[in-house]
Amino acid sequence: MPLPDTIAIDGPAASGKTTVGLLLARRLGYLCLDTGSMYRALTLAAIRRHVRPDDEAGIVRLAHECDLDVMPLAGETDGRLYTVLLDGEDVTWELRLPVVDAYVSQVSTYPEVRAEMVRRQRAFGRRGGVVMIGRDIGTVVLPEAALKLYVTASAEERAQRRLVDRRRQGHYDDDYETILADVVRRDHHDSSRQHSPMRPAADALQIDTTGRTVEEVMDQIMALFNGIPSQERA
Repeated sequence: MPLPDTIAIDGPAASGKTTVGLLLARRLGYLCLDTGSMYRALTLAAIRRHVRPDDEAGIVRLAHECDLDVMPLAGETDGRLYTVLLDGEDVTWELRLPVVDAYVSQVSTYPEVRAEMVRRQRAFGRRGGVVMIGRDIGTVVLPEAALKLYVTASAEERAQRRLVDRRRQGHYDDDYETILADVVRRDHHDSSRQHSPMRPAADALQIDTTGRTVEEVMDQIMALFNGIPSQERA
């Protein structure tokens, strides 16, 4: 297939979609935009400003007021995949705090919040040369994307990945069963919400990463681009 101008990657939490999206963007020389980080940053802003997650009007107001940006790496060596700025402050690692995990699904449910985030995301998409990652990119944000991928994995594997990430960040009091229960809860919430539910687009290529290495998954995806000159795939 020809080199797609925009690539949409969707899937549940810890499915591997962010890692896949980042590597794909690097190989193609594209911008990688993880839209989930924008909702997490908004959730963190609400926590910091003492706006309850069930205060829809307050959350909507924050969605319009907050300065959110996602930046490519600039030499960081702490394991991050990108840098998230909230009102100019680097909050990349704070976005993975348990309290953000607990509230982000509710914050992202509000229609006006999603409308504002979609507006910002589409502006990135119009520039072209972008790999955009989220839960409703192929179905809502960029339904015209030239390539749509839906990356998933079993709930058990995703919980184990999240546990490893948390311990890498120094949080040793988390346990697998609690994280698994949260993964299942978030899956149900994200897939059953009224507005922009998480689901694969009808024309999305579905990729299950359970028990597979990143290299195996990337080989499957890059096989789609056999016609791309090798220097563009490096």
